[in-house]
Amino acid sequence: MTLETGIVMALHGLPPAAGCVTIDPLMRTLVLGLLATLLLCASPASAHPTPFSYLDIRVAQGAAEVDLVAHIIDVAHDLHIDPPEQLLNAELLRARRGDIAALLGARVRLQADGTPLTAGDWSLPEAVIDRQSIRISTRFPLAARPGTIALDSLMFAYDPLHQTFVNVYEDDTLALQAILDQTKTRVEFFSGSRQGVWAVVRKFVPSGVKHILIGPDHLLFLVGLLLLGGTLRQLALVVSAFTLAHSITLSLAALNLLNPPARIIEPAIALSIVYVGADNLMVRDGRDMRAWIAFAFGFIHGFGFANVLREMDLPRSALGWSLFSFNLGVEVGQLVVVVAVASALAAIRARSETAGRRLAVVGSVAVIAAGTFWFVQRVFFPGGIA
Repeated sequence: MTLETGIVMALHGLPPAAGCVTIDPLMRTLVLGLLATLLLCASPASAHPTPFSYLDIRVAQGAAEVDLVAHIIDVAHDLHIDPPEQLLNAELLRARRGDIAALLGARVRLQADGTPLTAGDWSLPEAVIDRQSIRISTRFPLAARPGTIALDSLMFAYDPLHQTFVNVYEDDTLALQAILDQTKTRVEFFSGSRQGVWAVVRKFVPSGVKHILIGPDHLLFLVGLLLLGGTLRQLALVVSAFTLAHSITLSLAALNLLNPPARIIEPAIALSIVYVGADNLMVRDGRDMRAWIAFAFGFIHGFGFANVLREMDLPRSALGWSLFSFNLGVEVGQLVVVVAVASALAAIRARSETAGRRLAVVGSVAVIAAGTFWFVQRVFFPGGIA
């Protein structure tokens, strides 16, 4: 006979069976008190059962239709309604229609091609009994089918765990899904129209230019490759090799076909910089291997570009165009740097070959030092060095 069986029999006042553990009256009182405490603690919790909202946006000719489902606990909290279950009553929903529309409408902000949209009248809130929620909808008139729709929304800021699940439909086709919370309050949808393609290009080309210009590790890798100078053909070959390689891995990573973790890629990028600087110091009058170095390490840098691109919410409906546009922006920024650095180095060498050689040595040492610093930082201090 088990201890549990003995406890149950004792609690019911039954005589103990042979071999059973007996419980005296004092122990029975203690056990009963413990069970009563557990039962009280097991009462329904007051925590939010489902901290979610659901927002559907249907983009069609002439309007963007919005349908919002919000939990009664969230709405009741912000409208100071207690108990929240009152919001399932049709009469109360009619009476508080204006308050509910004002509350939720202010938290759904849409833009079409950068222009804020104005919502029409919100519908009468409808109780969704099985989900303990209410549903409300409206239409945002559109003068023409836009290239991009941007949603800004933080539905219930009081709850740090609250999430809003967003579905964007183009006509009847689900084109985008996203989750908004306190760390991410904006999502953009690019349509499959010609306007949508141009919107993608306008966004991702400048993003690519910006990333290469503010990415010191990628820039220093390129500068290291240029320090030894060379003919226009040699430099063009180096840059082309780097471009081809990082374009391949950027596409593979963006398409989720190959995604090495950043904790490996970022230190590897730093090591590539160290290698370039060291190779500059060791090179003699032999074969120029910089194009092969650029090609080999370009694969690694491509994964670094992809880590940035993934944070930008690539539009699945225009993935090819977004990849092309971002890569084009990277190449434009890269070309600006190459022309500026190569021209400056050529000018120095034209005035003094000795000064050019010394600059190559000093620059290569600086490249090695920076790459080493980044490697140590990314391996041993990934959160940054204070």
